[in-house]
Amino acid sequence: MKYIKTKRLILRDWKNSDIPVFISMNMDPDVRRYFPDTVPVEVSRQFIFDAQKDIEDRGFGLFAVERRDTGEFIGFTGVQVLEEDGDFNLEFLPCIEIGWRFMKKHWNQGFATEAAVGVLKFIQRNTDIKEVYAYASKRNFPSINIMKKIGMDEVDVFNHPLIEDGHSLKRQVVYKIELKKGHRFKL
Repeated sequence: MKYIKTKRLILRDWKNSDIPVFISMNMDPDVRRYFPDTVPVEVSRQFIFDAQKDIEDRGFGLFAVERRDTGEFIGFTGVQVLEEDGDFNLEFLPCIEIGWRFMKKHWNQGFATEAAVGVLKFIQRNTDIKEVYAYASKRNFPSINIMKKIGMDEVDVFNHPLIEDGHSLKRQVVYKIELKKGHRFKL
């Protein structure tokens, strides 16, 4: 099923054909540069299963992203419910988090920003969600740039509890956007 269409993208359900591409993407050290490690095959498979289940159960989630011109799967963008979980206990939880990840060959073309705006419009029109959060390593300037472009404001900084002390990715920044009725998003 197709949920969101933008000028160049379709955000949709996950397909079996997405699995090998997603696994490969998650094993790319460049794609995972701002995460502590790459993702094992079974964890990538479970991610897809969980993302699709959220879409089916909630009507939103982390959607597979496809280029309209080529039909190629290029990554994901969407929102998820982020809750406290054991050691992952932060002041802004529970919340709705927006996130994205794209194959390296599709970087620097505005796809992540375009998809994120599409998701925010979809959430604004189809849910009663009023705030959306995002967080990333303070070093992750590409994602922070996207957060700013889609209208998010920095609201907090924290040390990620699941990243070891002294690690260069430990310090994280939190951004938030309020979805007000009639708000217009720009690219």
